[in-house]
Amino acid sequence: MLVVDKDTFQQEVLDADGFVLVDYFGDGCEPCKALLPDIEALEEQYGEQVKFTKLNTSKARRLAIGQRVLGLPTVVLYKNGEKMEEVVKDDATKASIAAMIVKNI
Repeated sequence: MLVVDKDTFQQEVLDADGFVLVDYFGDGCEPCKALLPDIEALEEQYGEQVKFTKLNTSKARRLAIGQRVLGLPTVVLYKNGEKMEEVVKDDATKASIAAMIVKNI
């Protein structure tokens, strides 16, 4: 999974062609840590159709706020730089993320 930051987010996510999934996480976010293996499993399943990335919001607060990420965990699916759909907090489960991917690709 590609780690993006405030310097690479524009190029890797907003300027990218096709689908990009961004896992927004924070240093102290235990639900984020618990969700990571599920996202990695989804990357194995859908990695040819969707680029999987993650952004540490602890190091890029302004960027996260600019993307309207107000709680964690937040997983957002972009297409050609446009936010298509997101799952947040308690809804951020492997099943709901998979459903979001399947619905949009």
